[in-house]
Amino acid sequence: MAAGPDQRGSEPDVWAVLGLQPGASAAELKRAFRQQARRWHPDLNPGDPTAEEHFKSINAAYAVLSDPSRQRAWRQGVDGGVNGEELNGFPSFEDYLAHLFGRQQPVDRSSGPPPADWPPTPPPEPPAAPPRPQSCHETALALTPQQAWTGSRQVVALPDGTHVEVHTPPGAGDGWRLRLAGVAPDGGDHLLCLQVRTRDGLRLDGLHVHYRLDVSPADAVLGAQVTVPSLHGPVELEIPPRCSSGQLLRLRRCGLCPEDHCGDQIVELRIVVSSTLPEEAVELYRQLQELESSC
Repeated sequence: MAAGPDQRGSEPDVWAVLGLQPGASAAELKRAFRQQARRWHPDLNPGDPTAEEHFKSINAAYAVLSDPSRQRAWRQGVDGGVNGEELNGFPSFEDYLAHLFGRQQPVDRSSGPPPADWPPTPPPEPPAAPPRPQSCHETALALTPQQAWTGSRQVVALPDGTHVEVHTPPGAGDGWRLRLAGVAPDGGDHLLCLQVRTRDGLRLDGLHVHYRLDVSPADAVLGAQVTVPSLHGPVELEIPPRCSSGQLLRLRRCGLCPEDHCGDQIVELRIVVSSTLPEEAVELYRQLQELESSC
């Protein structure tokens, strides 16, 4: 970063210190100074023993180039030699830190007061600290179908013992998540996972009800008549032949029915093979496999 001696004299080229060509504009000069000062600030370069010297050179170069009279004196000094006494008049690095952080430094009367135009520009702002990652914690909150439909006021106990009052929205469904911002012990968010379920395995989402029905391979192929639970009691359901796992069947008006509204019940079929099949059944499946492979 620091420039070497100028070919015309013994002093460094102050333009090169800031990475500029001679005659750069005042705006370019100020922009280059800020960029280089931020780049070489010793507090932002811990462990780099050269950062302080670079930083001193940057401030000294800007002090010359930002003052027309000093710039003329520097040009004359380059052409005819600049003595060490002139360059020693620049502010020290300690003076810069005193201004930047508001610390009081002892005044060295032997070298005279710092230049009147110090500091030449407002000190660069240190880079913003990266945002602290925030973790998310989760707590389950069980609601009755009525509480989920109308909305409710709940007091939730978090794992750290904190109690939070929560108002659940009307029409909430099973599996919905509510975010409580900034209430976790580490300052992160806390999630409430709503559970709107019945003992029969019905899951409510607004007016509609979802139910997962396990079906044997034989019933999936041939079809069957089964009984499934609903909010209004047991209901007969016809499984069509040759159905597939994941297929959805609708039971109209078997969902939640507050006042004049009534939802449906959606039944999801899931084909399940029993782990305790008798050997005769396994043999039949083997024959079925051979038959299908020959088709």
